[in-house]
Amino acid sequence: MNETLNSIGEAASNAANDLLFDKTDSLFSWIKSFITWEHLFKFIGSVFILFIIGIFFRIIAKAIRRVPESKLPAQRSTVILRFLKYCFYVIAVLYILSLFGINLKAIWGAAGIAGVAIGFAAQTSVSNLISGLFVLTEGSIHVGDTIIVGDVTGIVDEVKLLSVRVHTYDNQMVRIPNSTIINSNLTNNSYHNKRRLTLKVGVDYSTDMRKALKTLQKAPSLCPTVLEDPAPAVWFDGFDASSINLVVAVWFKPVDFLQTKNDLYIAIKQVLDEAGISIPFNQLDVKIKQ
Repeated sequence: MNETLNSIGEAASNAANDLLFDKTDSLFSWIKSFITWEHLFKFIGSVFILFIIGIFFRIIAKAIRRVPESKLPAQRSTVILRFLKYCFYVIAVLYILSLFGINLKAIWGAAGIAGVAIGFAAQTSVSNLISGLFVLTEGSIHVGDTIIVGDVTGIVDEVKLLSVRVHTYDNQMVRIPNSTIINSNLTNNSYHNKRRLTLKVGVDYSTDMRKALKTLQKAPSLCPTVLEDPAPAVWFDGFDASSINLVVAVWFKPVDFLQTKNDLYIAIKQVLDEAGISIPFNQLDVKIKQ
């Protein structure tokens, strides 16, 4: 019985070894079939062609980088360079495959089926990717801009194909998907080089209205960050229950927002105090009966 089992084991081992040797010989034979002078010349030619294409790509990339930012913003040049790089990789792969006689139609068919499957599995990522192309090419957001999207207010750190990364005023990083930016109202406080700030001021009904108007017109001149062009403006904005309302409007550079706002509040209070004009406020009178 033991001799029978041993003979069966030896036969199985020999069969396995023969199968392994056959597969190994087939693999080496397949490899040797590619090591020919024809394939060697094709390989050298493909390396040379890829070298030429690479030099051509670098020349185009260098020319794009030299374009002034006023004509081609940095974000758009980044998109163009990435697109050219991807085109270079695709062309290189397809050229090598076609050079060695690989059927490209089968590859395109498999890629189409895989693309459909991946598209269903990653609809959100594809949506963000497409939205990212619009965000990058539209030019409505740049690094360093202060933007407001929904309930998020922050300064832009990076603009990528899938998302925009900002840091808030309390230095928290927030990642905003590009599809959210496309589908929401975006406010960019830094898009233009000038911004306007309007503050509403109420004065007592006993105040001379012309005096109040001339007094508040002095406040912007006390703020060093307020621009002269466009000129500051002051106007009446209605009669409230306990005050006459006026509006003070000034223009400034976006980077000076906080300083301008603080300086203007201080200047308004200063000129009103100097003119003896009071700002009405709620009062509570308490009477004690004996």
